[in-house]
Amino acid sequence: MASSGMSSAAVATRTNVASNMVAPFTGLKSAVSFPVSRKQNLDITSIASNGGRVQCMLVWPPINKKKYETLSYLPDLSDEQLLKEIEYLLQKGWVPCLEFETEHGFVYREHHKSPGYYDGRYWTMWKLPMFGCTDATQVLNEVQEAKKAYPQAWVRIIGFDNVRQVQCISFIAYKPEGY
Repeated sequence: MASSGMSSAAVATRTNVASNMVAPFTGLKSAVSFPVSRKQNLDITSIASNGGRVQCMLVWPPINKKKYETLSYLPDLSDEQLLKEIEYLLQKGWVPCLEFETEHGFVYREHHKSPGYYDGRYWTMWKLPMFGCTDATQVLNEVQEAKKAYPQAWVRIIGFDNVRQVQCISFIAYKPEGY
């Protein structure tokens, strides 16, 4: 220790200087410095503001309505809308595939209660994936065949990326009556 080039007084001075160079964290700034505007109007449409008048929208009713998959908050898709979705997945180069489920059609918990586990994630595949399909009407025809074979089943269309080996899109194409 005696061979050290700096004296303990110099070290103490340097430590004090270093501690004075960085301002200690004092928390968030006081709200006193910000202008406060308080609205007395309790109308819910005027509480939030994005520069214009906020319009309230009706959201998805949670009673007796299941959320299935992508686009499930929308009304059932017409054949023309289904064709547009199928054309989109074909333009992306994804492989269309149909699946159906005869019992639930949505995820649920029955057999296990651990986090992240849900029953109903895996559905039965309708035929093989449609490798090489380039016409959206072919996929829609398969949906119609699946509906005829299983009228009380949910049918969904899936788009697979065969390069990345992942599912890229999935949406319900048909729901049975009452759902």
